[in-house]
Amino acid sequence: MWLGRFCRVLPLVWWPLAALAAPAPVVVLTLDGAVSPATADYVVRGIRQAADKGAGLVVLQIDTPGGLDTSMRKIIKEILASPVPVAAFVAPGGARAASAGTYILYASHVAAMAPATNLGAATPVQIGIGGPEREPGKTPNDTAKDDDAKKAPRAPQDAAASKDTLTRKQIHDAAAYMRSLAQLRGRNAEWGERAVRDAVSLSAEEAQKQKVVDLVARDVKDLLAKLHGRKVTVQGVVRTLDTADAEVQILEPDWRSRLLAVITDPSVALILMMIGIYGLLFEFSNPGFMLPGVAGAICLLLALFAFQLLPINYAGLALIVVGVAFIVAEAFVPSFGSLGIGGVIALVIGAVILIDPEAAPGYAIPLPLIATVAAVSGAIVFLIVMMAVKARRRPVVSGREELAGARGEALEDFADEGWVRVHDENWRAHSAKSLRRGQRVRVTRIEGLMLSVEPEQSEGGKS
Repeated sequence: MWLGRFCRVLPLVWWPLAALAAPAPVVVLTLDGAVSPATADYVVRGIRQAADKGAGLVVLQIDTPGGLDTSMRKIIKEILASPVPVAAFVAPGGARAASAGTYILYASHVAAMAPATNLGAATPVQIGIGGPEREPGKTPNDTAKDDDAKKAPRAPQDAAASKDTLTRKQIHDAAAYMRSLAQLRGRNAEWGERAVRDAVSLSAEEAQKQKVVDLVARDVKDLLAKLHGRKVTVQGVVRTLDTADAEVQILEPDWRSRLLAVITDPSVALILMMIGIYGLLFEFSNPGFMLPGVAGAICLLLALFAFQLLPINYAGLALIVVGVAFIVAEAFVPSFGSLGIGGVIALVIGAVILIDPEAAPGYAIPLPLIATVAAVSGAIVFLIVMMAVKARRRPVVSGREELAGARGEALEDFADEGWVRVHDENWRAHSAKSLRRGQRVRVTRIEGLMLSVEPEQSEGGKS
C-alpha cells in the first residue's frame, strides 16, 4: 500500500524538479538580406519574445550585405538592452556580415562565424550624395589626412569641400561607434575602426585570430556545444551559458514582418505609387466607378509609408511626381505629346536616381522594372494623344457653333420673322423668303438669340 502511494506521488515531485533542471530554450532568429525596417522589426520583436519565454540565449543568424543605418541602430539598441544574451552567428557557409552586419556582430554578447564566411567593409555612405573624390590608390583615411594637411582657406560656398567635410564627419562618427561597441564587448577595436575607415574585410579564421569574433562553428548545433559553460556579461551581471542540451526554437518572421518587408521593397513601393496615381486619375476622369479610386488611395498611402522608411533621394522622388503630373496634365492640356514625353523622361530619371545601390546595398530598383514603368507610361501618353487627335477631327456637336447648318421646321407662317423649332427648342428666326407652317428650314447663322434660316432644298432642287 505504501509502495502504491509512493508511485503516485513520485511523478508530482519529479516533473517540477526535472523542469527546473532543464536548460532554458535557445531562440534562433534569421537576418537574411538587407538590414531594413522590416528586419529590424522582426529582430526586435524576436528578442523581446525570447525574453518573455525565459530563453537562455538568442542566436541571431546573419547573412547580410548591409543596409540602413537607422534600422541597424534599432537592432543594436535592442541587443544592448536585452536581458537575454545574444549570439550573432554569420552562417551558413558563404554568408557575410558586411557593413551594418559588422556593427551588429560587434554589439552582440557573443560573435561567431561559420567557415567560408566574411565580415567587414563597414564604411558609411551618404544616401543620395556621392562620396568624396580621392586619388586612385588612396583610402578615405589618407584622403582625410591630406585634406587636413592643406591649410589654404576655402570659400564656404565650395560644394565639394562641404561634401568632403560631411563624409569625414560620418566616418568619424561611425568609427567612434564601432570602437565603443568593441570596447564594450572586449573585441579588436583597432580592426573595427579600420573596417570603417578603410573598408577592410576578414574571413572567419582570420577574424578569430585577430579577436574580432569569439569562435568559429560549423552550424547552430556546433555553436551551442562550444558556447556551453561560457561566461558572458548581460546588463552588468555575469552569466554562465547552459546550452548543451537546450531546446532550439526557430522563430520565423510573422505576417506583419513579411508584409512590411514586401511594402518596403523599393520596386514594390514604386509600383504601388504608380498604381495609386493612375487609379486616382481614372477615378477623377470617370467618377462613380469607386474601385479605382479606393484601390488607388490605398496603394498611394502604402507607397508614401514605404518611402518615408526607405533611404530615398528626394530629388528622384520629386522627378517621379513631376513626371506623373506631366502625364496627367497631358490628358487635360492639348500639348499633343510634349507634356507626356517630358513626363516619361522625368519619370525614368527619377526612378534611376531614387535609390543609390552603392549607398544602400540590396535596395536598387531593377532596370527592367524602370523600363516597364516607362513603357506603360509611354503607352498611356500615346493613347491620350490619339484620343485628342480623334476628338479634334470630330464635328462640333454642341454649343453655338453646332447650330450653323442645323435643320428644323417653321412653327407658323411668316415672311420676315417668326418662330422655328431646332433641336426640340423654339427659336426666334429671320428668313429672307416666306415660310409656311411645318416647312423644313436650315440655319445659316446665329446672331445673339436670333437665327437666320432659309428653306431647306428638297432632293429635286425645289424649296
